[in-house]
Amino acid sequence: MQFAHLIKEIGRGSKGARDMDEPQAEALFGAILDGQVPDMELGAILLSLRIKGESAAEVAGFVRAMQARTAAIEVPDGPRCVLLPTFNGARKQANLVPLVALLLASKGVPVLIHGRHDFDSRESPFALMAALGIPLSTSTSEAAEQLASRRLACLPLAILNPGLDRLMALRPRLGVRNSGHSVAKLLDAAPGRSVRVVAVTHPEYLDSMGQALPGLTANGGRALLMRASEGEAYAHLRRPAHLIGFADGQASELHAADTANIDWPLSGAVEAATNAALITAMQDGSEAVPPRIAEQVQALTRLAND
Repeated sequence: MQFAHLIKEIGRGSKGARDMDEPQAEALFGAILDGQVPDMELGAILLSLRIKGESAAEVAGFVRAMQARTAAIEVPDGPRCVLLPTFNGARKQANLVPLVALLLASKGVPVLIHGRHDFDSRESPFALMAALGIPLSTSTSEAAEQLASRRLACLPLAILNPGLDRLMALRPRLGVRNSGHSVAKLLDAAPGRSVRVVAVTHPEYLDSMGQALPGLTANGGRALLMRASEGEAYAHLRRPAHLIGFADGQASELHAADTANIDWPLSGAVEAATNAALITAMQDGSEAVPPRIAEQVQALTRLAND
């Protein structure tokens, strides 16, 4: 590829830059994931895309390149597998992604938690999994065994897609996120047998992901688009639910009837052991499960059994 010509097109700022078409985007992202773009050109491309923003066609091309390089997980018979990405960790409040996973697994819905962690300022989600006794699988076959036996598995992104993992690992070096962080939310480790949970923080990503998901779910796919809490894939405990389901290319609102803010206490239990203790208490009923989490689990159960 002629990277200089490409950078000239996409690197003209937010108003002068031109979008790539889907085949161009797929070829570029494939080259990035395969490590074929030199460092200087890669930095220019990533920052140009961050300033310009990814178009719908570019996102579609990036996803095609990502999926072509993503390992597939075997899912047991029954409900679809809910894919819960984790890329941030806890900052000011307890991370309840494992609670969502454990509640779904208790209903017989298989759940694969996947991701990576490189935030020094946040508590690692993988330390939290370890405190809860959720083992980190070392291969896709081991993850499949965990899904079959306990309906819950946790897998590093590096096993599912090494190139994407390397791309996301550039955040501390560049100082900002890149397109890999957005596209990773759309990763499908079980095509045709999954429910992708696409949790976004910024409102503009609700629009871009909402435009991408009808096409990505057109052939029997399922997904839940929602607002993230501290960048993680669990519902904010106080805000109105924002749950949009996608099935066979069609979007539908899965909001609860209650659309007002609620006065729910936010726990500051961010350290792994205390966070795990809170989740265990919610599991055994000694602490109440937050209503917004219950709504999210209900929506995901519906999509998994659809």
